[in-house]
Amino acid sequence: MSQPDIVYRPRGRLPGTRPGAHRGREAGGLGTFRDQVAFLRMPDARRIDVRATLRDPFEGTVVRRFETRTPVEVWALLDLSASMRFSGEADRMDLASAFCVGLAASATRIGDRFGLIGCDETLREDVFLAPSRAATRASEVASCLATVACTGRGTGGMALASRRLAGRPKIVFLLSDFRWSEALITEVFSALSRHDLIPIVLGDAAEAEGLPDWGLLELDDLEGAGRRIVFMRPALRRRWIAREAERLGILQRLATAHGRSPFHLAGRFDSDAVSRHLLGA
Repeated sequence: MSQPDIVYRPRGRLPGTRPGAHRGREAGGLGTFRDQVAFLRMPDARRIDVRATLRDPFEGTVVRRFETRTPVEVWALLDLSASMRFSGEADRMDLASAFCVGLAASATRIGDRFGLIGCDETLREDVFLAPSRAATRASEVASCLATVACTGRGTGGMALASRRLAGRPKIVFLLSDFRWSEALITEVFSALSRHDLIPIVLGDAAEAEGLPDWGLLELDDLEGAGRRIVFMRPALRRRWIAREAERLGILQRLATAHGRSPFHLAGRFDSDAVSRHLLGA
């Protein structure tokens, strides 16, 4: 059974005159009713409001003005560092792929163009799709991500992605586990702040809630720091969970300062939950 569409709404009105699905800055003769203006401001005889004209005490001619609808470019900016190989309750890259495919299908169905950029230490040219509104875009995204390798030891390429996103404001979904330094998060969010930035945090309950009170754990740093044995005990578990909460709190603060509140995606992809978050943000 296919997932429902991801429903999103850009923040504010968009520039541009090409017909689309979102509220535009321009006013004209077609679209959603906006207001009424004097005929001299918009001399379009087809839009004369007869009742308003008859009620005008100054005997002026009144025209209905409408809000144009315009498209927007939608991008998924995907972290492909080695930590994205993590698999607990769900495989992290499977979640990311399901989100990107669903978003591509939803965007192109309403006439928006969808593009994809993958990053680790650099921009990944093997995971780049220029924006397109083609009906095949979702299947192209699925094919692109089906065999992608997450081997990078960092996410420095994220700071370079803004150069690929120059021009008019876009909606940018940034997918990552966000196990970055605060400095890098600030740098990336600042570089993308002219766009409508929506962080998607890929997490897993097994990372914290699945920790035992007592026991030996073998931890593997997927980005190259090696393996180590940890003796888990209640005090360490509490510190671990507190550190994770602090990390997510920093991310929340930085995200809302530069864009929107992050959406936490864990366990399974639920397009309805994503839509509720986007429409409420």
